[in-house]
Amino acid sequence: MAFNGTWKIEKNENYEKFMEAMGVNVMKRKLGAHDNLKLTIQQDGNKFLVKESSTFRNIDIEFTLGVSFEYSLADGTELSGSWNLEGNKLVGTFTRKDNGKVLTAYREIVGSELIQVNTFSLKALFC
Repeated sequence: MAFNGTWKIEKNENYEKFMEAMGVNVMKRKLGAHDNLKLTIQQDGNKFLVKESSTFRNIDIEFTLGVSFEYSLADGTELSGSWNLEGNKLVGTFTRKDNGKVLTAYREIVGSELIQVNTFSLKALFC
């Protein structure tokens, strides 16, 4: 399935609570809740170019499925991880460098909408 297209955020359900659980401070959560994010995705096989355009920044992200890369969120949080294709879903798994929390993002085209669901977990550390 091709993810080509331009997608604008129309609603964020529980996004502020999600950001709080990820460790984002209150001021950045308030700003993030009103980010007006627009994604433009260009897919060529396993290679993707994603243009993120928002109130706070514009950035181009290039990645290849299954290849780890570094990424920084709008609030400056640094992540490392990769995107993979699982059936008709893009699944991104990224680890925060500062606190080890793992962010998983699921992107799927449903009808004429791009649906994204974000989850997080703590990385288990054993000594």
